[in-house]
Amino acid sequence: MQTRIHPDLIGMPGVDEANEILRSCVHCGFCNATCPTYQLLGDELDGPRGRIYLIKNLLEENSIDEKSVVHLDRCLTCRSCETTCPSGVQYGRLLDIGRGLISDRTSRPVRQRFISLVLRFVVPRRYIFQPLLWAGQFFKPLLPGFLSKMAPRRQHKMTSLSVVKPVENIGKKVLLLQGCVQRAATPNVNKALEELLASKGIDTQILPHEGCCGALEYHLSAHEAGLQRMRNLIDRLYQKLPYIDYIVSSASGCGVTIKEYPLLLADDPLYVEKAKSVVSKVVDVVELLAEFEFNCSPVKVAVHTPCSLQHGQKLDGRIEKIIKKSGMTIVECRDSHLCCGSAGTYSILQPELSRQLLTRKLEVLEEHPPDVIVSANIGCQLHLQSESSVPVMHWVELLHEKLI
Repeated sequence: MQTRIHPDLIGMPGVDEANEILRSCVHCGFCNATCPTYQLLGDELDGPRGRIYLIKNLLEENSIDEKSVVHLDRCLTCRSCETTCPSGVQYGRLLDIGRGLISDRTSRPVRQRFISLVLRFVVPRRYIFQPLLWAGQFFKPLLPGFLSKMAPRRQHKMTSLSVVKPVENIGKKVLLLQGCVQRAATPNVNKALEELLASKGIDTQILPHEGCCGALEYHLSAHEAGLQRMRNLIDRLYQKLPYIDYIVSSASGCGVTIKEYPLLLADDPLYVEKAKSVVSKVVDVVELLAEFEFNCSPVKVAVHTPCSLQHGQKLDGRIEKIIKKSGMTIVECRDSHLCCGSAGTYSILQPELSRQLLTRKLEVLEEHPPDVIVSANIGCQLHLQSESSVPVMHWVELLHEKLI
């Protein structure tokens, strides 16, 4: 795809990178076959190929109209198209660059800007987010329907494993990332992971004042604010590198962003090398637990692998292998590549499309009735839980709960 960059954009951060990504696209259209929004809406501009053309026009004209922005904002950034693309087009990165340019050239509707601002202010700040979450959970029965569904049920205190210390300590040390939303809404995930690792002889620690990984702000087009959060987290993690073997994320949405720090900070000479050092030790929990054996009581499990794990981190099928090996039964689900509609803040900013995708996903997950549905990302877990007739939890929680 040939692109003539507008003179005013030449040399701007990300523009050369976007141009290279555009040139790798051969506009074959394979991506549309796996795009959730294209399947729902049937509009070329609501598929990856059409959105690529919109970004191409933006780079050539240095302007964009409101209708084009709507089509770009409807994208989930699920990156299913990247998994399908035979040319290896880095569509997610292209969209991030495009959205960053858009934020400086047009103004989105007041309601959308207000919601985005509130999300960016509240969610990364635990001292604000957690009390609001607890209030929502306490008053859940009194809230209007849509707000009640958004407030997750409060987790009961988890029953600890009767034996968490192994016969022998294997000497590995890991740092567990807690995540902004996960540690507030589903604290049992981190507790379960700590105990599972302790049972295998692995010492765990957490990072005091961890802070946000920057994903939320960056994907809401507040690029500089997001990058600054990334730098802050890198500084905290970098100090710990000599003393740990792994940095473990159990929220795949956070994990995929952290693994991409060197790419996102490529233009920052002060941080790009530090980012590479940090990322060299970052693993998703599914990568860490794959080497161990667990013996669990039988249960039928439907697995929803988040887009951030299967398309972003390319770790599709890993959860199923661990669950099968532990003695549980996997319920096969069709169209497993399609997004559930959570997609970070998408369920709040695009509620109608998100609801349609959620309905379709639950129909598939519950088609052959499982005993439980598991996921690997807090957003997906809460989104599925809001409408599911079957219990939904993180797969690490299930492994802990059913351990014999």
